[in-house]
Amino acid sequence: MGKWTDRLAEIGVRLPHVVPPVAAYVPAVRSGSHVYVSGQVPVVDGKLPATGKVGAEVSAEDAQQYARTCVLNALAAVDELVGLDSVVRVVKVVGFVASAEGFNGQPAVINGASELLGEIFGEVGQHARSAVGVAELPIGAPVEVEMIVEVA
Repeated sequence: MGKWTDRLAEIGVRLPHVVPPVAAYVPAVRSGSHVYVSGQVPVVDGKLPATGKVGAEVSAEDAQQYARTCVLNALAAVDELVGLDSVVRVVKVVGFVASAEGFNGQPAVINGASELLGEIFGEVGQHARSAVGVAELPIGAPVEVEMIVEVA
């Protein structure tokens, strides 16, 4: 065990298995000292817990929890590729929210992802971020999160 895997255990969080890609890409790629994680949807045990647009079929509160799940899926991809304990910095998070017309709470939804990264990594988890509302996401997901981390 190492610093970050120990921290996950402390806060009672387990990384899931890596979600298999649904198209022609890989979950994560290392280039130099950075790992680029493909967009992760909130799949749990092979299924989405909900589909639809935030602000209509999905509440903002539920979507915030789904953003947390997206981050766990992203961290699982990092862990499988290079080991979670090699993370030295979370650099960037981009969150996409399938948004009902008039819904503009994307930043609050993606806070679910950002706050979990803070719980796990502390200052190392502070990152640049974009929260974007979109019309549709793959397989009807309400939220998708991608990230870039710096590794040792």
